[in-house]
Formats: sequence, C-alpha cells, structure tokens
Amino acid sequence: MLRPGFKTAIASAGPNLQFPSAPRDRIAIASYPFRDAIAGAHDKPNPANIPKMDLKNFAIFVKSKFNINKIEPWSEHFLSLDAKYLNELRSIVEKNGCAIVNIAVDGENSPYALDKAEREKAIAFSKQWIDVAAIVGAPSVRTSMPPAKDSKPDVDRAADTLLRVAEHGAAKNILVNLENDNPVSEDPFFIVSIIEKVNSPWLHTNPDFANTLTTGKTEHAYKGIEAMFKHAYSICHVKAMEADEKGQLFHTDMARAFGILKASGYKGYCSMEFDSPGDPYQGTSDLIDQTLKFLS
Repeated sequence: MLRPGFKTAIASAGPNLQFPSAPRDRIAIASYPFRDAIAGAHDKPNPANIPKMDLKNFAIFVKSKFNINKIEPWSEHFLSLDAKYLNELRSIVEKNGCAIVNIAVDGENSPYALDKAEREKAIAFSKQWIDVAAIVGAPSVRTSMPPAKDSKPDVDRAADTLLRVAEHGAAKNILVNLENDNPVSEDPFFIVSIIEKVNSPWLHTNPDFANTLTTGKTEHAYKGIEAMFKHAYSICHVKAMEADEKGQLFHTDMARAFGILKASGYKGYCSMEFDSPGDPYQGTSDLIDQTLKFLS
C-alpha cells in the first residue's frame, strides 16, 4: 500500500532539471558499450591482459574521441563506492568540463519478489546507488528490475518497493528511472503501470529504442516505446539494433523512434548505447551522427 500523504508532499517538490536545447549538448555516451576497454569492479586479475581504462578517465576519453562532454556510467565500472574514489571521479569529470547525466545500475534482487527479504535488498541496493549519484553529481539513476524466481511480475509489490526508492530519491534530489530491458520483468507496459500507480515525480521511464524489439513483436515494441516516452523525463537510450539470446539482430526504425521521441515533447538527454556486433567506437560515432540529424 502506498503511504498516505506522501504523494501530496512530493507533488510540489519534484525534480527541476534544466536541459540544453542544442542537439549535440543533449547527447551522452554510455560506458556499457566500452566494457572491454574499461576496468570493471568484478574483473578477474589476469597479468596477460592489457590494462583497462579507469572510469575516472572515461569522460576525458569521450570528449576527445567524440566531442561529447556528457557520460552515462554503468554501475559495474565503478571500481569503488568509497567517498574518496567517488569524489575523485566527480572532480576529474567537472575539471574537464564534463558531466555525468545518469548512472545505469544493474542489481540482482527483484522489487516484486514474493520474498520480502529480497524486496528489501532491492530497496537497499537502489538507495545505495542514489547516494552514489548524489556524490558524483549525477541527477538520476536507472535502476533495474530483475525477474523474481518466486513470482510473475506484480505491479502492486513493485510499486510499493519503488515508491520507497523514489522517496529516497526525493530526499537526495535524485531522479529514479526504469528501463524496458528484460522482456519479462521490464516490459514497457508493466513499467508504465508501476509508474502510474506510484505516481511520483521522482519515478520516470528510461526508454530504450531497441530492447523490446528482441521479443519479435514489432508493433508491441513501438507502442511500448511510445507509452514509455509519455513518462520519460531525463534519459533515453539511442540504439540502432539489439541482439536476442540467440544472436539474432533486430534493427531499430530510427526515424520512427525519433518521431515518437519528438511527438512526446521529450527534452532530456539521449544516451548513445551501441550494443551489437562490431566496433563500438565506429558504432557510437554512427549513433551520434544519426541523433544529430534527427534532433536537428
């Protein structure tokens, strides 16, 4: 059950982010596509490996390589959650005229599990990353909704869990986003149902252009993207294609996807997330070119 009075309290104190209008200034680069080149928190030591980039230097790389000054780091790329590391990350990013616009966070516990202990773990995990976002200067996080082993997707339990996450986001002035990633636990219409039930200005969508296309249900995917953009505020993922579990590629109709984005009145950031076979450097450059064309 949603807490009485909380909806009224936060309605007048929602996020007030100011977004740039120039197309290039609206573009961010996700660190996820560069996971082979960026050190991960759970990488296994291997002396033969070529040293990988520290996340602290990713913004500098992005600015030099792509002439983009905004990044969207993946949670796995944070080598530490200690205040010293996080403050160093923020300092380097800001000193180089860059910004972190969102943190893409992947967890293991489902917010709609029957097991209350698992739901509590999901809440604690998301709260931890909201705290991280506040330290590094990111205005939002994208938290994940992994499938539950003991339950089918449940709107009521998910909404109750995510309301508590949104409360913490409100207290820290950090927006919480949900992405249409997993085809079962993060179906776009399931996400929209949760957001509408919670009805918090601190809980929004992170529409991904391609993820839902891997279900093979093309019209369902685009209608889902349209429904997601009605609740989007700060971040979306621009993706030209996505592979399913069998490796089959599904291609985005970029004109249609950007048409949905524009029709919704969305003013937030567009994060480039190349996630298909091939060179992520060239793939990211191609996504930037297409985004500039469609946003202009």
